[in-house]
Amino acid sequence: MKTFVFESLFERGFITEKTLQNILTKENDKAVPLHTELKLLMYAGIIFLTTGLGILIYKNIDSIGHLAIVIAISAATVICFLFCYRKAPAFSKIKTTQTNVIKDYTLLLGCLLLLVLTGYLQFQYQLFGERWGMATFIPMIILFVAAYYFDHLGVLSMGIVNLAAWAGISVTPRHLLRSNDFNNSTLIYTATVLGLFLLFAGYISLKKNIKAHFEFTYKNFGIHILFIAAIAGIIHFSQYELLWLIFLAGISLWQFLIAVKEKSFYFLIVVYLYFYFGVSYVVVKWLFFSYQGEFSLYSLFLYFIITAGLSVVLLIRYNKNLKQHEYIQ
Repeated sequence: MKTFVFESLFERGFITEKTLQNILTKENDKAVPLHTELKLLMYAGIIFLTTGLGILIYKNIDSIGHLAIVIAISAATVICFLFCYRKAPAFSKIKTTQTNVIKDYTLLLGCLLLLVLTGYLQFQYQLFGERWGMATFIPMIILFVAAYYFDHLGVLSMGIVNLAAWAGISVTPRHLLRSNDFNNSTLIYTATVLGLFLLFAGYISLKKNIKAHFEFTYKNFGIHILFIAAIAGIIHFSQYELLWLIFLAGISLWQFLIAVKEKSFYFLIVVYLYFYFGVSYVVVKWLFFSYQGEFSLYSLFLYFIITAGLSVVLLIRYNKNLKQHEYIQ
């Protein structure tokens, strides 16, 4: 609250001194919100707890014993899920308004322990034998069920990551481009299907109003995976480069129109950057293979200068238009 406004009103005689003092007292005694800070501390606590347990187990594996570790992790996982089940309200298709921070972070801890337990059982006891996909498939099902039942976006993200891992794709931000072999045509097709599936799942969530607020998470993962797969297709399938470029242009136009309709500047930037990167790759490749010498070099400089300037102008313009009409429903 800007108290100088009331001080100015007092000086002009519009309010009494008592009224001014009441306002100043209320402003000075106002509670400071610590909700975000507490959530960050709880999240950090869970990360440190799971990390510490991992280090403790690693350094004392011989003295503790594998069976004791499995029992301890299993018990902790079950306790976390039982606590969340008792504290959670009845399942609802819409967003849950009754939030319990302790329950949310206990669920997150339980899901992390579940992944640790599954990985440990497979690594140490080969629980699923040679079927390594089951080690990600079963936790994936549990994570999706938990995300919908307990209405947890973080667990939903973990479920999507497990879905991608089951499909053979790493979707963590750093590893998406570095650790995946996009020279593998099977992986490109898999990523394309997965990206479209996630976009479709987000659309269904919104259209059927089944946890409609999950739509952004599905869409965020789906767009990045789909566009990276399209660009990888342009690079890998050089003989079908034009077809993949048309595919990139098609999904770019599709998502661009949706971003404008939903007034989402974030997705507008994401779509434009991926499209610009794909087109620029083709332009650079064409200039280098079609022309030699200074002409290609100067053409590239001119291309990036002009397109970069146009990109800035277009993005600024659309940002202003979106802000200008954001009151329109």
